[in-house]
Amino acid sequence: MRTDNVSMTSVPELVLKPHTGWQPVDFQEIWQGRELFAFLVWRDIQIRYKQTVLGGLWALFQPLLAMLIFTVVFGRLAGVRTDGPPYSLFSYSGLVLWTFFANSVSISSNSLVGNQGLVSKIYFPRVFIPLACIGALVLDLFIGLLLVFGLMIHYRWPLSTGCVLMPFYILGTLLASSGLGLILSALNVSFRDVKYAVPFFVQMGLFVSPVIYPLSYIPARFRTFLGLNPMSGMIVGFRHSLFGGVVDWGLVGTSSAMAVALFVAGLFIFRRMERRFADVI
Repeated sequence: MRTDNVSMTSVPELVLKPHTGWQPVDFQEIWQGRELFAFLVWRDIQIRYKQTVLGGLWALFQPLLAMLIFTVVFGRLAGVRTDGPPYSLFSYSGLVLWTFFANSVSISSNSLVGNQGLVSKIYFPRVFIPLACIGALVLDLFIGLLLVFGLMIHYRWPLSTGCVLMPFYILGTLLASSGLGLILSALNVSFRDVKYAVPFFVQMGLFVSPVIYPLSYIPARFRTFLGLNPMSGMIVGFRHSLFGGVVDWGLVGTSSAMAVALFVAGLFIFRRMERRFADVI
């Protein structure tokens, strides 16, 4: 009988140790698990549209229905002026980003609790769970963007040269939603009140973001505080990239800094609380 000697040094050794203190996410570990992350994103996409008749078209109905209601209430009855494109195009362009942000925060905040079987039984980068929920919603975002361009064609509104900055504002929205989603998902493991508070604050956030009204309706002295909301600058900048016109770069810059800060804070807070997930959940 012949046996082959296999060198044990060729087998990588994985040692799991609890981390202490404030530590950033291990990006090397994240990169090694990228295939798992892609699988979780695809799983969430399949779950969302499983046994649905219209499939991805549901991504259009929520902002489209909201656009129709806001156009009647604010565009026709209240007489809100946009200083540019028609109100329906104006409101829908803001609703596309806001709907993505609102859905991302709402779904990711409950992601860890909804996947408690995975969290408590096996080890993998827990940050994948809330981020995969947000990654799955990117498909909805791009479907919504297609309708934005369709409306621009319908109203014969030319695309601004600032469209090259559009990916920047989409990235800022991703950072803001990911950071807030990481923080809320970690808090929701220990404090289940989070799932009741998130829908309320998301609904209120619609009215403190320039989604249904132009920035010109806000006095200049209040715009600094408005910039503390990362979605304010992202929506204003996104509209400018589509329609052109005057833009408050101070507001955009403040909101961009807030989006980055929120994402970094989310990574650190999530990492800090991660070691207790399996015990508490």
